[in-house]
Amino acid sequence: MISSPATDPARIRLMFASIATRYDRANTILSAGVHHLWRRRAVRRAGVRRGQRVLDCATGTGDLAIRFRDAGADVVGIDFTPEMIELARTKAPAIRFEVADVTSLPFSNDSFDIASIGFGIRNVANPAKGIAEMARVVRPGGRVVVLEFGQPHNRVLRPIYASYRKHCLPRLGAAVTGDREAYDYLESSVGQFASGKEFVELMHSSARFDRITFEPLSFGIAYLYVGITA
Repeated sequence: MISSPATDPARIRLMFASIATRYDRANTILSAGVHHLWRRRAVRRAGVRRGQRVLDCATGTGDLAIRFRDAGADVVGIDFTPEMIELARTKAPAIRFEVADVTSLPFSNDSFDIASIGFGIRNVANPAKGIAEMARVVRPGGRVVVLEFGQPHNRVLRPIYASYRKHCLPRLGAAVTGDREAYDYLESSVGQFASGKEFVELMHSSARFDRITFEPLSFGIAYLYVGITA
């Protein structure tokens, strides 16, 4: 698959490298801290048990990986932006963090009990390949967990959120990080990316799952998907 300009890997890598040191602060301000609750929910829905192996893809600065570690898992975090990985290593030295791409994971089949990705799958040039790779490295009966932004379906909330996303989010992101382009990209990528049943169809077409469940979070501003691998 040829990358579209919006998801060109080189462009995305440079973009995240440019905002890496201000990334955590921006996330907390732009979501009013709610992203922490979403990650906690993802770990609970993953059903992780102490000692299980978890691969957190597009880990960024490691927030979701740290949540899994705190639940007792043996965690590996990967991201294709070295600057993000360096920050993750500083935050959580006990977790193994590596520079790697979710579309070409350097792990054997059935190596993990759970593979997760939080707010990263829409940044992948080929999301289907990313899902397939995550499913490949998870044992049968394990879980692929995807946390991603979506679109509220409530008729009242949807236009309010759309207005915030289009007009406020890029300005706030630019004020916090100094990089308007990154948050213009965030706005457009969220608005265009599949969510809900459409994303479930993408997962089913990408890999073999016995079952996929999903739930909207914060009225559909984010969605949580859990696929049980076949």
